[in-house]
Amino acid sequence: MKKIFNWTNIRLILMLGLVVFLFSFTSKRNEKRKLAKISVVFVGENNLFVKTETVNKLLIENMGDPLAIEKDKLDLNKLEGKLNSNAMIDESDVFVSIDGILKAVVKQKTPVARVINGSESFYVDYKGGKMPLSDNFTARVPLVSGDINRGDNEKLARLFRVIYEDDFLKKNIIAIEIMPNASLKMFNRNYDYQIDFGSMMNFETKFKNYKAFFQKAVLDSTLYKYKKIDLRFTKQVVCTK
Repeated sequence: MKKIFNWTNIRLILMLGLVVFLFSFTSKRNEKRKLAKISVVFVGENNLFVKTETVNKLLIENMGDPLAIEKDKLDLNKLEGKLNSNAMIDESDVFVSIDGILKAVVKQKTPVARVINGSESFYVDYKGGKMPLSDNFTARVPLVSGDINRGDNEKLARLFRVIYEDDFLKKNIIAIEIMPNASLKMFNRNYDYQIDFGSMMNFETKFKNYKAFFQKAVLDSTLYKYKKIDLRFTKQVVCTK
């Protein structure tokens, strides 16, 4: 009985050793495999600014011919860093699949406003960063002009995000002018009136007041009569014909 038990243990040890050997052999062999191809996957809603060809070019520039490189020679962190340094890319994840495909999962930046500052023009992305214009696509976001104060960038980015995330505001607010005293003037897509928004203080309440006013006024067609909508006072909306 004791001999049977010992032989059983020996067989288990041999089988375990064989499994470890095969796993190690397979892993080593897999590491020496060359890449089969590159696969680029875009995630998120805004996939119009960077093309697959651009991502492929960035990857190839940093590793040479991908079909001639062994998997264990790849520096994936370096490749991710190169992609993330692109002004149009928000973040990326680069990895190699079991079947030898180099995959790059890319999330592009989301523009929420377009700044026109003299001869310079650029987007402000969702995180408040600077994003260049694209030759591939023009985003439909508010045009921002006037006295751009860097000290207000964070507040402006929050305001732009509120407009972007609200279906009504995103559709209706087409331009924002920043005055020398930091007050804002806004312009509607379908009507000629000017919105005197005032400062950015309590801007969410001002937007709520404007939406409530608009929904009521659009029913009786009075919006065409106004030249200015004053939102400076958070408890009322003042209209001028």
